Amino acid sequence: MDLARYVVDAVVLEGRRYREVGAALGVSKSYVGKLVGRFREGGYEAIAPRSRAPRTIPHRTPDALGDEIVALRKELSDLGLDAGAQTIHYHLSATHTKVPSVSTIWRVLRRRGFVVPQPHKRPRSSWIRFEATLPNECWQSDVTHWRLGDGTEVDIVNFIDDHSRVAVASRVLARATAPAVLRVFHDAGARWGLPAALLTDNGCVYTTWHRGGANVMQTELLALGIDYRHSRPYHPQTCGKVERFHQTMKAFLAKQPKASSIGQLQAQVDSFLAYYNDVRPHRARGRVPPRVAFEARDKARPSGPKIRVGADVRVRKDRVDKGGKLTLRHRTRLHHISVGHAHKGKRVIMLIDGLDVRVLTEGGELLRRLTLDPSRDYQPQG
Repeated sequence: MDLARYVVDAVVLEGRRYREVGAALGVSKSYVGKLVGRFREGGYEAIAPRSRAPRTIPHRTPDALGDEIVALRKELSDLGLDAGAQTIHYHLSATHTKVPSVSTIWRVLRRRGFVVPQPHKRPRSSWIRFEATLPNECWQSDVTHWRLGDGTEVDIVNFIDDHSRVAVASRVLARATAPAVLRVFHDAGARWGLPAALLTDNGCVYTTWHRGGANVMQTELLALGIDYRHSRPYHPQTCGKVERFHQTMKAFLAKQPKASSIGQLQAQVDSFLAYYNDVRPHRARGRVPPRVAFEARDKARPSGPKIRVGADVRVRKDRVDKGGKLTLRHRTRLHHISVGHAHKGKRVIMLIDGLDVRVLTEGGELLRRLTLDPSRDYQPQG
């Protein structure tokens, strides 16, 4: 028996006085009188514990606006698009003069069961971020995979601008080859302008330096004066922006009907690009669409030396060691090439055509040219 019922029974059934009951239980006379009065009006149900929550909260988000927030959340999620509180805030600002804050929208979603707080996540303050300061200063590219309705696997090659996050190209290919990826790059360059640099992983459609020579992508970038950069092996975080773009695009494609052909899948990708570039607010760009960020600043251009190399020429990028030397492997034997202490720590480009070796700075200045002597480990300073 709870305290309230004991108090009521002592007064009503036993006929004890209010003051006597209150003194025995350590409660006030007015409390006893309040319980007895509620009992006589509504019975035992009226003395059950009541919620202490206020009946009305003047500053709480109206239910109608909460319903609109939830409806927008469901609509964006069903389309496979970002449906976070900041994105909902962006869309509401287009139709409302007074928009609740991002934190208020988040609380509405949490209260209605759409958001589960995850305090175990790594804090953003611990991330080390890098970002190009100008559009076309650097592009990122990568190839991802998707399956058609009949199970056929196809490739999707993506190029995005590191600064604005504009998707400059997203092309579906039956199979991604170096010449096909190069054509996609040229098409994107014709529309958006060529970048000053390109960052990719070590996939063979982009680079074959680790196999001893340059492919068509590398030789074309050298001829255009575009700085080529690649991530270290097994470290996709370096190309994290294009990797995240893959995830966003696939979330959208997963909500669409399964494409039966490459053309149908390309149409779905184009539909996504139109929304992603021109409508979707990007958190990394101050909640503006990527195209707005791309057009807000002057564009960078290729500024490197335009170096043309033949099909048989190997291309290597290296750094001069503290002794002023470079190393080059020829037929499994390692050779040391001196370029002088004045150039220690300098990044260089090595062009190797058989035994003919040229060492250039990244600006195109020739530091040394020699004919490799395979019989000597240390090449004499010519």
